Amino acid sequence: MRKLEQLLRQVDGKSYPAYKSLRGTYDFREYSLNIEHVQGDPFAAPSKVSVQVNGKKAGFPAWMYDTKEKRIALQDMLLRAFWSQTGKYTRRAKGSGKSGVISVSRCGQEVLERSGCEIKQTDGSVTVRLEIGFPANGRRIQAGELNKILFDYLPDCVKHALYYANMNQKKLEEAVFLAEDRVALGQLLKEKKLAAFVANGSVLPRESSVLDAPMKQAVPFQSPKELEVLLELPHKKTIKGMGIPKGVTLIVGGGYHGKSTLLQALEKAVYPHIPGDGREYVMTEESAVKLRAEDGRNVCSVDISAFIRQLPNGKDTTSFSTMDASGSTSQASNLAEAISCGSKILLIDEDTSATNFMVRDELMQRVVHRDKEPIIPYVERVRELYEKFGISTVLVAGSSGAYFQVADTIIQMDMYEPYVITERAKEEASHFQGLKCDAEKIHGIHQTRVPIFKAERNDRTKIKGLGKDGFLINKEEVELRFIEQIVDGEQTQLLGYILEYLKEHVFDGKKNLDTCVDEVYQLLQEKGIQALFAKGSVPGNLAMPRKEEISASVNRYRGLQI
Repeated sequence: MRKLEQLLRQVDGKSYPAYKSLRGTYDFREYSLNIEHVQGDPFAAPSKVSVQVNGKKAGFPAWMYDTKEKRIALQDMLLRAFWSQTGKYTRRAKGSGKSGVISVSRCGQEVLERSGCEIKQTDGSVTVRLEIGFPANGRRIQAGELNKILFDYLPDCVKHALYYANMNQKKLEEAVFLAEDRVALGQLLKEKKLAAFVANGSVLPRESSVLDAPMKQAVPFQSPKELEVLLELPHKKTIKGMGIPKGVTLIVGGGYHGKSTLLQALEKAVYPHIPGDGREYVMTEESAVKLRAEDGRNVCSVDISAFIRQLPNGKDTTSFSTMDASGSTSQASNLAEAISCGSKILLIDEDTSATNFMVRDELMQRVVHRDKEPIIPYVERVRELYEKFGISTVLVAGSSGAYFQVADTIIQMDMYEPYVITERAKEEASHFQGLKCDAEKIHGIHQTRVPIFKAERNDRTKIKGLGKDGFLINKEEVELRFIEQIVDGEQTQLLGYILEYLKEHVFDGKKNLDTCVDEVYQLLQEKGIQALFAKGSVPGNLAMPRKEEISASVNRYRGLQI
């Protein structure tokens, strides 16, 4: 600490590169400060800094982080607290460019494992990674301003956000208890063979498309009696709600009555949510994937023959490739990739689907003969996917009744309230001609693709996140804006590093692509985000994606070779 003060006096007023002499680790008695990377000038990305608090001094009870789920919940709470503290001090130190910036990850409504905060399960020590804009006047060092940040502002942030004794302990317990409840809820879903669960009293509508907070004065969710289940959780105790059974579930209703709102809650329910979000006790089976059409996406050697065959140009649909997929071929590819990755729940909204991929009505079949149509509509495959492969579907439909005949459960949303109308809908559907399906049965659902691309070890790769829309790997953009279960730009940033790790360490020309994805995901689950950065410091702006999003990003990489 005193050494750092001495160095600051020595560099004061010098040219900005002199700041690089500050790199190193300093003992601040209550914690250690590590200056890992110093920015090249005040207008560049801020310097990377981390603070580490000894487990005994931090004082968090061991029971709060003795499982992975509880540890992630506690890390999330500490990061939110630290962000709140830094908000009081950022830009208070004056200077040019990014001088005085103090920033850490800003967490959303979901609870994600992030590199911004790490608690060691062995000793309870806490590490927070942040960025600080080292102050300068023009390009001359303002050491006095940096002294304020490092010796006044930062210690206060650490004091109020990283010590158990100084925090709202009741809120910490609430977050950890919620994490335990979700583990139990996930187990109950498996035992009761449910695809998803929505607790009574949940608030599903959001304030807006850009504000993910719960809508004020929204109608609380109330399960229809036919689907209501009673569950026992460790802390919430008795909880009631709608259990969506495995199989084919159809959600119907008029426009603006809450169909898509329910589906959007289900697609985000693969993640835990913070207390007070309104969706804390909404859960979908962890492998659920939201499917949609994605015009223009890259497709590399995907077997879509179960859904599209005999293209007029003679293109092979057992190994289909294109740099510019249509709506139907993109949705077929998304579906085939999700199934091969291991998804057991498919979430689909007809509003974002290719109409010709989802259904062909009777009149169209009469006019355009089946022999002239290469697409096998999803309505003719949905039951086979469940009965033969155990893959359930939750589908929102507002204009076509074709799925009434193949659905197991039909829910109507009316003014944001769900009603089971299965019996009535089946009765009405019986007056219409049944579906004709003479397509061959699906022989297999797993892709046999071996990536052969392997990066040179001496390549210098640059990864740049583009928010939730995707990332750049060198100059190649991987577009992910239609992967709707990516909830944070820090996930796409990490997806870039994962893709680079796969290219350098996993793709060997022998292993199946899905096996490669499984391998890197297992590594992340066992050793954490830092496993990708064995030789260097871990960036503080990364959040863990699911295996399904890793697979989606690899499949959309235009440099992929099979």
